[in-house]
Parts: sequence; structure tokens; C-alpha cells
Amino acid sequence: MPQPMNRLLLKTAFWTAVAMVGALSLAPVTELPAQVFDTWDKAQHAGGFLLLALLGGLAYPGPRGKVLIGLLLYGALIEVAQSATGWRNGDLLDLLADAVGIWLGAVVLAIPLPWPQRSRPQ
Repeated sequence: MPQPMNRLLLKTAFWTAVAMVGALSLAPVTELPAQVFDTWDKAQHAGGFLLLALLGGLAYPGPRGKVLIGLLLYGALIEVAQSATGWRNGDLLDLLADAVGIWLGAVVLAIPLPWPQRSRPQ
């Protein structure tokens, strides 16, 4: 299990990534950096939400359902907000790609990891 300082770093990384995904999702496309996957932005959606699922699952261990469902709701909220901007469009296929990334994250998080144990003085 990660130590408390590592947990704080993971939480900070998670919430920073959440804010970045939100900001990038609502920014006008003309203001975004050059796209890595110009031909298929669904991979960006899946990859972004895979990262969020992994960071969220590690930052908030235990039953991860709340984190994963929260991320799916966040993806839906982004699509609704995009449709209200006038310069972006909400897309159910984007939300499906978000769900695929979250599902992949859940699969990876289900793999047991051998956390190093601190030796305790005797």
C-alpha cells in the first residue's frame, strides 16, 4: 500500500489531471496544441480517461466503484458542457470512448500489485 506522502502526491496528480482534461475538453479546438492522433480523437478520450482511472484508483484505494462511476459522470458532464459552448460539440461516441478508457483502467487496477513493505525495527 502506498505511504501517506505518496497518496498525497497521487491525489494531487489525479485532481490536476481532472482539471487539465476539463480545460482541454472545453477549450476551442483552434487553441489546442497539435493533436497526436489527428485521425481519431476517440483514442485520446480513451487514453485520457484510462489515465484518470489509474490515478484515481491509486489515489483512492478500496472499493473503486465511486471513482470510476464519478469519472463516467465527469465524461458525460464534459460532453454536455461542450454542446453548450458553441465552439465544441458533445458526442455520445466520445463518452463511449471515455467509458472504454475507464473500463481498461478498472481492469489494470484489478491486477494485484506487490507493494514493497517497509521494514519495521525490532
